[in-house]
Order: sequence, then structure tokens, then C-alpha cells
Amino acid sequence: MGSPLYSIPGSAAAAPPETPVEAQQGLAAQGSDARTVSEVLARSQAGAVMEELERDLVGLAPIKARIRDIAALLVIDKLRMNLGLAAQAPSLHMSFTGNPGTGKTTVALRMAQILFRLGYVRKGHLVAVTRDDLVGQYIGHTAPKTKEVLKKAMGGVLFIDEAYYLYRPENERDYGQEAIEILLQVMENQRDDLVVILAGYKDRMEAFFRSNPGMSSRIAHHLDFPDYPCEDLLRIGDKLLEQQNYRFAPGARETFAEYLKLRLAQPHFANARSVRNALDRARLRQASRLFADRERQFTAEELTTIAASDIRASRVFDKET
Repeated sequence: MGSPLYSIPGSAAAAPPETPVEAQQGLAAQGSDARTVSEVLARSQAGAVMEELERDLVGLAPIKARIRDIAALLVIDKLRMNLGLAAQAPSLHMSFTGNPGTGKTTVALRMAQILFRLGYVRKGHLVAVTRDDLVGQYIGHTAPKTKEVLKKAMGGVLFIDEAYYLYRPENERDYGQEAIEILLQVMENQRDDLVVILAGYKDRMEAFFRSNPGMSSRIAHHLDFPDYPCEDLLRIGDKLLEQQNYRFAPGARETFAEYLKLRLAQPHFANARSVRNALDRARLRQASRLFADRERQFTAEELTTIAASDIRASRVFDKET
């Protein structure tokens, strides 16, 4: 489908190419005479996106199940419309909670593609923002900033990371509440043209919703992204290396598993993001190791192999008792 096999939240994910208006209309029209689920999935190409999500995203079984449920609802609604039955567009605003690196941004990107393929939104784009993109620094600054972001996101998905920072009741001069009120109005009145996903730590999001019941009532789906177990983190490492045309040398994968167990016990672990950072440092050590042998002609195997020593040189092993 043109998107990366595995995108780590926090990294620059490649945006899907813009679809010309004619192509968008064509996708919307496809499946207008479909009578089965298989026909809708095949003609819309939503099935291919769902298969990629299942194949390329490690773990997250409950999240994948909820996405399948949402896709099922939209497919059945499409079949109802094809038979002339009433089918009101459901509200699909969502809350994604979980620690960093658990796949929230990646799933949001795929969700945008599925919604577009099934005709729920006009475009397949994702606009990811934080408080700084929405809230101004002085009176009269917040409304234009928020409305500009909403304008860019219309027809697609707006992903607001760490959404609880919009609300700062301890600061009477904070303008975040103004952004929230604008968002609430758009989420209600234009819910058939925009899906808003609020993301962040679970406990902080729960406090945010308690303080903003109007926002909570507009969220139809709450998805909690669990931390990855060690075996899934190892599989993520395999995928990341494969994408960059690297591989573990014999014994290196076992060493990386040791690294992960030690790193998991330390603070500030960020799931898949920490796996990516660890492998980047291993590549750096591999490059330094090869660089020291300046007259040698390296083979492709040597240039693409991460040795156990490249991993064990991490300071994480220094803390092992």
C-alpha cells in the first residue's frame, strides 16, 4: 500500500500519497453495487490495509480486534446503503491510551486509510498535532491556530497526542479551554467529515475526561494499548533490522533478548521506540568496529550483520549484577 512495513510512534512516518479528486470519487463509488462483505473489502481495498495491519504490526491483539469491529460496522452499513436501507454514519472519535512506543500513531495512520477506503472520510490523511499546534500564547491567538489545524485535518483523521495538556485548570490565563470548545463543536457538527483521536497516558487521559465530560461523551471508542512483552519486542527488533537490510549474527539475537530483559527493568523504557534506539546504537557500534579495519574489503554479509559484541557493549549490561 506504499506505507512503511513498520512505523515506530515518534518517528517520521511516510504519509500516504494524496489521491486525486477523481480517484477519490472512484474509490467512493466502488462497491456501490456490492452485495457481500468480500466484495466491499476487495473493491474498496480496505481488506488489503487490514491484512497489512494484521501482518506487519506485532502483537496488540485486542487493538486489532477492535479495528476489525469498526471495519465490520462500516462494511455492513455500506451493504445496507446499497440495498436502500437507512445507515446513519456512526461517530468514530477515539481515545488511544498507553505508554510511549506502543503503536498508537501507527494504528491511527492505518485507521485513517481504512476509513478512507470504506468511504467514511474523504481523504486518507492523518494530521498529528500537540497542544503547541492548537493553543496560542495570547488572547485571540488560539482560535485561528485551532481552526487552521482543523481545516487541514478535514476529510481525514486528527491525532492529538498528549491531549490532556490542552486543559490546565491551575492557570487561569491558559487558553487551552478555548481550543477544547472549538474541538467539541467540530466533533459534534462535522463528525461525518472528521475523526478525532485523543492520545496519551491512560491515567492522565482519564483525569482529562473527568474534567471535560463534554469531550468524554463524544468519544465512541476507547482503545488501551498495552506494553509489549519481551518476545514481541524481540520480533519488532527483527522487523526493524529486516527493513534496513540488517540481521543478527548467530548468538546476537539471544544477546539482544538479554538486553531487553535488563532494559525493561530500568526506568523510561519506551517499548518499540526503545527497541529502535537500541538497534540504532548497535548499528553505530558495528560501523565503528568495521571502520577500524580501513584496508579490508568487506562482504555484504559483514556489512549487514550485527554481532553479539555490538549489543553487549551497551551500558545496560554494566548494571547487571
